[in-house]
Amino acid sequence: MSGSYVLQPDPEDSRLSTSVTGIDQNGQPVETRVVTEKPLTLYLNSQEVVTMMTIGDHPDLLAVGYLKNQNMLAEDDVITGIDHDDDLDVVVVRTERETNFEEKLKKKVRTSGCAQGTVFGDVMDGFDTVQLDEDARLNTSWLYALTKTINTTPSLYLEAGAIHGCVLCQEDRALVYMEDVGRHNAVDKIAGWMVLNDIPAHDKIFYTTGRLTSEMVIKTVMMGIPILVSRSGFTAWGVELARKAGLTLIGRARGKRFVALSGHDRIVFDMSASDVEDEPDTARRKGSVPAE
Repeated sequence: MSGSYVLQPDPEDSRLSTSVTGIDQNGQPVETRVVTEKPLTLYLNSQEVVTMMTIGDHPDLLAVGYLKNQNMLAEDDVITGIDHDDDLDVVVVRTERETNFEEKLKKKVRTSGCAQGTVFGDVMDGFDTVQLDEDARLNTSWLYALTKTINTTPSLYLEAGAIHGCVLCQEDRALVYMEDVGRHNAVDKIAGWMVLNDIPAHDKIFYTTGRLTSEMVIKTVMMGIPILVSRSGFTAWGVELARKAGLTLIGRARGKRFVALSGHDRIVFDMSASDVEDEPDTARRKGSVPAE
């Protein structure tokens, strides 16, 4: 691990990718790394909630973050245990409060997230009540420093591709970098880390390698984070929801360039774009992250 990260990708972890053989465009034998994908079934107390496809790291964080982002863990819920059985591909989160979400589980809405991301039908009820910190700020010098740090961090993407990344940041420091086959899983792992470590959200910045969709906006808002950044683009509903929630939404953040479509008032232009090295448009340099 390097830099200011508390947690970051470990591309050397042999459990997260495997070597396979094939042929290239010239018919020549090749050997390449591919990302591991495995099911993980989540239980909340005695109730089965969902089976997720994941790379398999940090199952405890993924489980807690998923439940938190689906409004299945209340602020005052006390987690009494998290049990993971790697052989059975099962993780069980136990709480003091008795839970029953049978009706809630019937109201699933499929989203645009990779690997069949879902949000439950009543999540938007909570979305409307979230108050994001109006005093949060994003200095452009922080944004430029963060994009450079993140895009040059060793990652599983560089090792095997076919993966998304999300990063929790504070000012110009990247704190927690999570990867997974679906960006919603990467978000949930960060949410779980925040819950289990009692990390405040009001002064954080969330960075994602993927598109700024409605799902990404909803999850960021539900986590209480006021600023969402991506090197990729936007969807119209994502922008609409961001404006409704007062979320600062920044996309196409590459080199010296970015576009803000919501929450402009939080941006402090303390560094000129002319002082920043631009990123080539024609080729993704080594160390960059996937755009979609």
